[in-house]
Amino acid sequence: MRAELYLLIATLLAALGWIASKLVVIEMPGEAFIAIRFLLASLVLLPFCYKQLLKLQVKHVMLACGVGVFLGLALQVWVYAVSISSSLSEGAFIMSLAMIIAPVTSWVLFQLKPNRAFWLALPVSTMGMLLLMLGNGWQVDKSQVYFLLAAILLSIHFVLNKKISSQITPLVSICLQLFTVGIVGLVYVGFTQEYAFEYSHTLLFWFVISTILATSIRYLLQTMGQYSIKMETAALIMILEPIWTMILSVTMLNETLELQKALGACMIFLSLFLYINTSSIK
Repeated sequence: MRAELYLLIATLLAALGWIASKLVVIEMPGEAFIAIRFLLASLVLLPFCYKQLLKLQVKHVMLACGVGVFLGLALQVWVYAVSISSSLSEGAFIMSLAMIIAPVTSWVLFQLKPNRAFWLALPVSTMGMLLLMLGNGWQVDKSQVYFLLAAILLSIHFVLNKKISSQITPLVSICLQLFTVGIVGLVYVGFTQEYAFEYSHTLLFWFVISTILATSIRYLLQTMGQYSIKMETAALIMILEPIWTMILSVTMLNETLELQKALGACMIFLSLFLYINTSSIK
């Protein structure tokens, strides 16, 4: 029961991270935010795994960092979408589709055909996406396109991360990947030079929340939880993240969710539920 509790708390912290990120990027460039946030988050995790890290072969370090590059690209696109979005709850549900996009990514990269669960969930998730993205007639919001692109990049990360999971322990891999995300962010900031911002107590507060709670502690709890229970159970708990994000965005940011978009969100949640529950059925 402890593992389930860890994952439940992790989903709450992840949802809080959406709110914190939105409030931070109002005052701070998103690229710089991702760079500093994930570098610091990796340093917070380092004391828990530095001994294992020192024992890693160079090729394993390179593998984890290579996978981290895709996570870094996904998060750069994601934070831009957050900065221009008027509805975080929509973004959270679109991002959650990475789990369903992943089988297609695996098919393209490694010729592994999707299972029956994918084909059952696909039309439901597609309907949900259409309801979300066509809420204003046939006009698609720019942030929704970027959230979808981020979900595609995140699906690549999922697939590659699974490939290396048998070679590197989860905590060491996550530490290296978070560090790589920070480096990717610094490189981007270095080229764009969009790093000037004014300090405020509000910025500092939400930055600490997003870095310590929503990144370091969230990933640590998520890793501890996933290590102890079945993958299907973990996945079912993790799909609560967009639900918490929707609740927090409505209560803390005063967002409104139109009926059509609420139905779209429900359809995406249903597709994820179907996919996870039917994946183990042969």
